[in-house]
Amino acid sequence: MSTSLFKQRLRILGRALRWIPGIALAGPNSKRSAADLIERAARRHPDRVFVRFEGESRSYRDYNASANRIAHWALERGIGKGDVVALLMGNRPEYLEVWAGLAKVGATSALLNTNVRGKALADVLEASGCKALLLGSECVDAWASVGLERPASLDVLVVDDPRRPPVPLPSSTKSFEEETACYSDKNPLRSVRSDLCGADPLFHIYTSGTTGLPKAARFSHARFMGGGLYSLLSGMTGRDTLYCALPLYHTVGGVMCVNAVLRSGGTLALARRFSASRFWRDVVEMKATGFQYIGELCRYLLASPPSDDEAQHEIRFCVGNGLRPDIWQAFQERFGIPHITEFYGATESNVSLANLEGRVGSVGRPAPGTPVALVRWDVQGEAHPRTAAGHCIAAEVGEPGELLGKISEGRTAAGRFEGYTNPEATEKKILRDVFEDGDAWFRSGDLLRRDEAGFYYFVDRLGDTFRWKGENVSTQEVAEALTRDPSIELAPVYGVEIPGCEGRAGMAALVLKGASFDAKALYAHIAEALPSYARPAFLRIQPQAQLTGTFKVRKVELEAEGFDPGRMADPLYYRNDTARTYAPLTPKALTAIRSGDLKF
Repeated sequence: MSTSLFKQRLRILGRALRWIPGIALAGPNSKRSAADLIERAARRHPDRVFVRFEGESRSYRDYNASANRIAHWALERGIGKGDVVALLMGNRPEYLEVWAGLAKVGATSALLNTNVRGKALADVLEASGCKALLLGSECVDAWASVGLERPASLDVLVVDDPRRPPVPLPSSTKSFEEETACYSDKNPLRSVRSDLCGADPLFHIYTSGTTGLPKAARFSHARFMGGGLYSLLSGMTGRDTLYCALPLYHTVGGVMCVNAVLRSGGTLALARRFSASRFWRDVVEMKATGFQYIGELCRYLLASPPSDDEAQHEIRFCVGNGLRPDIWQAFQERFGIPHITEFYGATESNVSLANLEGRVGSVGRPAPGTPVALVRWDVQGEAHPRTAAGHCIAAEVGEPGELLGKISEGRTAAGRFEGYTNPEATEKKILRDVFEDGDAWFRSGDLLRRDEAGFYYFVDRLGDTFRWKGENVSTQEVAEALTRDPSIELAPVYGVEIPGCEGRAGMAALVLKGASFDAKALYAHIAEALPSYARPAFLRIQPQAQLTGTFKVRKVELEAEGFDPGRMADPLYYRNDTARTYAPLTPKALTAIRSGDLKF
């Protein structure tokens, strides 16, 4: 082992020893809550900057005081434990103050995706059972889109953005500022949440909905209080400033980043939204020393033109998930980032992995003693093969398998699966009788593989793996091969059905960097990079991808539209193996494919 790696592991061990006692106490029966963490941070360093945003700064004292006014307002309105308040607002400091104030009285904040509109938003509001909706003034158009689908008798209060011109209040709404301005900024008595325990939900956080309708995952106070992972991963201290351009309604931005800042006494540098062209300027101006990423964000930054700011930053670490092997080293070298920590996890997951050693392409390893398993998955049968005794089969080293985490009901948050607000959705994520009768494991829905050293590597989502020519095809592997072509910016891959053929053929919806691509060159590149069964049969050229708030591509519509030119205006191409190119999908070629005269 090298000296530098040995020192790194010692630092990691030291950080773990510092945080483990606090994490261990954050159990489902604990009386410690997110409100206690906020108030402790305000006591310890009241004058430190808690958040920077668009040229302004707010101290820990200011943050806590604003949250207190909201807490006292909520108490007078009869809002407390067991009540849900929906929050629909963009990234800004007021977002953090609102949920903090609600946490102080034991209420649950339902963090709504700001991209949801119309009936989908109405359904989410109805399903949340919320007592009120706190609506950011920047989201009044979303509320207007609900129209006649609006839940009856819902109390709606508009949270103004003081940095922007005021907007007229929609009908039947009130001003949140006017409602809360007169309330005390002192901490409410701790007794108002005396019946609150760690297992109670702090948030309802909605899944991205890339493969269906969003589901509300429960996120408890215990999970928030046990969130010392970030400091362990990054070594963040009170001297650090963490830049976050990810939406606060998702876990990586709204939970991990905020928790890291509150625990360390550092500063959150908050952006309204991600912008590749503004990213490094923000980092430099806000004096950030670290940032949170997701893989798509890194890919966009790498594809952007060079700037002076990218060479002038003070970044010493970044933490995130989804940084793929094809761009890892190029990203780290171009932007001069000393330490990248990749991790694996999900909002509702009871298992996480962390790559603390910088192993390129790996999502890391589980903590010692964590009950994690990879089990075989039959892509064609869409089921887990079972032994004669009815148990699952563990995947071999190097063999892809679904990642599972054993569900426990212990004294700490570790191993707990808190599920969704929908019991049926919760049950679908539990796999039973895995290795012995009666055991229960959380299903990640992801295929991973493990090497001989115990490092894990992401392979694909179960729904994103399809079978063609008797072989399992990883959409992620195909997408990475496509984006190595210099003309392609983004390449979501999915399987489509061809009449008379078993399985699904590959299709990619390309977003190009320029106005065109070289079809012959792309064919040659794919032929060299991928086996024949994995090469896309169809290409679709899109001006831009339809993305979720965390830059994931929605594939539901893409799969439904398939390669039918009657359902889209985008140019379509098919793989012409005779001419060794991708050719325009003409009516004649389409007829030949559908009749079986033209095969792949």
